[in-house]
Amino acid sequence: MSTAPEPADRPDEASGVLKAMSPGVVDFLFRQLVAGEPPEDRRWQQEGTALSAQAPGAELARRLAETDLDALTPTELFNYVRAAQRLAAWAEGLRQTAVGRYCAAPHGTAPSDAASHSLGARPLA
Repeated sequence: MSTAPEPADRPDEASGVLKAMSPGVVDFLFRQLVAGEPPEDRRWQQEGTALSAQAPGAELARRLAETDLDALTPTELFNYVRAAQRLAAWAEGLRQTAVGRYCAAPHGTAPSDAASHSLGARPLA
């Protein structure tokens, strides 16, 4: 007979929703519950543009890169993922525009050759 506790009895092996949330988020949600407040931190929304309303571009990329994912509530994490998807779609649009211009370059001269000659660089042949 083994005296080792079952996995469900081990406190370090959380399951379900608690496994997906950091201790900071669990603590925040508990304090909100005790205070009778909603589970979202509404104060940060007063400090500026919410991620869900931020236009795609460099500022959104910076904010996403600087966000501590472990500190987000499930709702904030959902908004983070949606903002990242909007940013990816915007970047894909930029890529497609650039590919379209590259493919529309005059035949016989690659855009990179024309650019290097205009900068005074020698061809590598």
